[in-house]
Amino acid sequence: MTTSPLANPSATRALLETYGLATKHRLGQNFLIDNHVIERICALASLSSDQLVLEVGPGIGTLTLALLQDAGHVTSIEMDPELEAVLSAHAALNANFSFIMGDALKVAPEQIAEASGGEPSILVANLPYNVAATIILSFFQTMPSLNAAVVMVQKEVADRIAAQPGTKAFGAYTAKLGLYGRVTGRFEVPPRCFMPAPHVDSAVVRIDRRTSGDEVFDLIAWAEGEGCTRDDVARVTEAAFAQRRKTIRNSMSSSGFEKQKLDKAFGACDIAPTTRAEALSTSDFIRLAAALAQQG
Repeated sequence: MTTSPLANPSATRALLETYGLATKHRLGQNFLIDNHVIERICALASLSSDQLVLEVGPGIGTLTLALLQDAGHVTSIEMDPELEAVLSAHAALNANFSFIMGDALKVAPEQIAEASGGEPSILVANLPYNVAATIILSFFQTMPSLNAAVVMVQKEVADRIAAQPGTKAFGAYTAKLGLYGRVTGRFEVPPRCFMPAPHVDSAVVRIDRRTSGDEVFDLIAWAEGEGCTRDDVARVTEAAFAQRRKTIRNSMSSSGFEKQKLDKAFGACDIAPTTRAEALSTSDFIRLAAALAQQG
């Protein structure tokens, strides 16, 4: 059972006082103070001693100290310069911990690999909520070594990540993330588990990268053989959702796609032009993008 010595109110307050720190709302700082949540995150991550873990937004290191007990190495990326002293203290006491100060969306994968002693295989993090969705998709896109992500996000973001076609939460982001991974676990985290308590509910989700044998992965491989990349699929998806209250034909034509080519592609994919984007799955968008790519 993996726990953290900082996952309680008194220890968190003491550390903040020691370093003269205060939470910063603009950076999405809400410190986790519930060890039961830490245990569930670690159980969902199911780390082994040979794994290299990437963490974004470690804060004062509450989750970090738990991860270090199970992982071979943890590399954290922190944006707040005032937390550097805290993370330096953790690094001095833990040989398998390193950190990078900077914006996670601007740190190069090569820098992360150098700090980690190799390419990380899993992202485990209590993400800053204002950029959580962007970080998850960006890291799956730019770091092919990441086989999975176990991340705490705002509940609404978790709903979008896990949404099914035909539901209000399903959108362009869901379909684009679906090109890379699928949700394999989730649990909710109430505000009382943080200090200060946020005004939103939270959730932890596990996303596993798609591999050979998965329908979407195999469809992408086929589409690439037809000259259609993931970027092409993403552009088609964004165009379909650009005006989601309109039919997919009208939304995509408003985004610059030729109606004649659209109609031919819809016919090839057996998609009604009067369909709205949220009714289609990630697989449907791959087929549609491939059909458009085949027309040149």
